[in-house]
Amino acid sequence: MSILENIRSHEDLCALSEGQLVELCAEIRAFLIESLSHTGGHLASNLGTVELSVAMDRVYDPWRDRIVFDVGHQCYTHKLLTGRMAGFAKLRRTGGVSGFPKPGESAADAFIAGHASNSVAVALGMARARTLRRENYEVCALIGDGALTGGLAYEGLSNAGQSGELLVVIVNDNAMSIRRNVGGMARLLSRMRVRPAYFDFKRRYRGTVGRVKPLYNAIHAVKEQVKGAILPANVFDDLGFYYLGPVDGHDIKGLISALTWARDMRIPVLLHVITRKGRGYPMAELHPDKYHGVGPYDAATGELCRSGESFSGVFGRELLRLAEADGRIAAITAAMADGTGLSPFESRFPERFFDAGIAEGGAAAMAAGMAKQGLIPVAAIYSTFLQRSYDQLIHDVSLLGLHAVFGVDRAGLVGEDGETHDGVFDAAYISTVPGMTL
Repeated sequence: MSILENIRSHEDLCALSEGQLVELCAEIRAFLIESLSHTGGHLASNLGTVELSVAMDRVYDPWRDRIVFDVGHQCYTHKLLTGRMAGFAKLRRTGGVSGFPKPGESAADAFIAGHASNSVAVALGMARARTLRRENYEVCALIGDGALTGGLAYEGLSNAGQSGELLVVIVNDNAMSIRRNVGGMARLLSRMRVRPAYFDFKRRYRGTVGRVKPLYNAIHAVKEQVKGAILPANVFDDLGFYYLGPVDGHDIKGLISALTWARDMRIPVLLHVITRKGRGYPMAELHPDKYHGVGPYDAATGELCRSGESFSGVFGRELLRLAEADGRIAAITAAMADGTGLSPFESRFPERFFDAGIAEGGAAAMAAGMAKQGLIPVAAIYSTFLQRSYDQLIHDVSLLGLHAVFGVDRAGLVGEDGETHDGVFDAAYISTVPGMTL
């Protein structure tokens, strides 16, 4: 029997040696590659977070502590480690496990997830509940660099860093959401990635000098003054977090050590972890966007099973035809160019294509600005994600009677991704917006 098949509790995971943990990670990758070849699912994102998930479920007890996933499509390893291996035969189908965290499925899933950028705010709420109720458990939020393109993430970070609550925020940095990330935060994280040696020095320094509190406080005050004078600001430090990292997200020993240290500091800590999307499966490493969410495929070759043209593909092709004839048409996506059929438009008219990142409200507001100045913006956004733009639809588009077009993708019951992705409300909420033609 494999190591993975013997993991039925937090205690089982904690009993493994360092060598067994490395072997366990290899077994998990092999299982995911083979299992998802039959069912489909989110492949590249889960292959990239195997060691990180093992470290989290070892440092924290998921049945007692609260691990809050952002988006949640990277939770497969967590589900394997919490007794749900058999359910992967029917992944995202009736009788199987959900593709996202689901508290109704297991008490080890702290919170539902499917949309991006809310994890830090949710974790802060849990930490504050713990304080007010005088309970004893740890709180950890896992957020990807892709989800950090959403404004809600900064609302959470701004409050959490100043809260004084004991919580850890892990930033899983793979330079990707589904495709390459956009915006200033992506550039900031790329600069921070080049300093991994600083983390090891920081840990040794705190472990030695930090034992003598008066000396540590004096040196720390001088250090902060010098750093502030000669180094560019670290936004996480400025928000009130103790920043740790970057840490190699595929070094299981280093991850456990760093995460244990972060947990035991008893202040708001942000741990910056570097991972590689698709890790361990060459096809997914080379094409992480193509293997982000897949249907069945040949595990040996990576060749995807062919399917017919999608509604999204037809939409994208027709929009491209219209744009050829009208230079006022611009296309907007919220980090979903491939999913909404806009990749051909991007290739043909890059100057008229805009990716707002995982920021649907920002995408809708930008569309309003474009429309006010004479363009015809077409924002293609998944139905369930467009819900987060409802204020912009009313306040920014409707009140001025602007001509902005919203391509509502994945409307209706879309199946495998479950209730967090079902577009069952679009007809109801869009029809309430004055002047909106549905």
